[in-house]
Amino acid sequence: MVSYSIGQQASCSKTITETDFVLFAGISGDFNPIHIDGEYAKTTRFKKRIAHGLLTSSLLSQLLGVHLPGRGAVYVEQNIRFKAPVFIGETITATGTVQEIDEERRILTLLTECFNQDGKLVLTGTAKMMVPEDGGVI
Repeated sequence: MVSYSIGQQASCSKTITETDFVLFAGISGDFNPIHIDGEYAKTTRFKKRIAHGLLTSSLLSQLLGVHLPGRGAVYVEQNIRFKAPVFIGETITATGTVQEIDEERRILTLLTECFNQDGKLVLTGTAKMMVPEDGGVI
């Protein structure tokens, strides 16, 4: 297995756009008006549209599939707690930190967190990733 260590960390960032809202609604089929209807959203506790929770969590896919553990890794499990809404124009940074390493099963457990540009935690959870022995085939 490629060498990993407890506490090893990586991150990636993305600014959430109107286009992201529209494309994610189209891909997911989730047309809840809290995400796509500004007039409706004004009547909610948030006062404006919020990002789909799974749009925010999708940043973890880039983080885990490209950065840590990266190439050849496969999702086994993810749990998520949404802590705060994400709005258009916010820059979200997804961070993964290795918490456990199961060498025998080639499974990494990572703390996964997303923060907005102000450092506010918007999502937290853990992921389990199956990693290849040499960065190649699982």
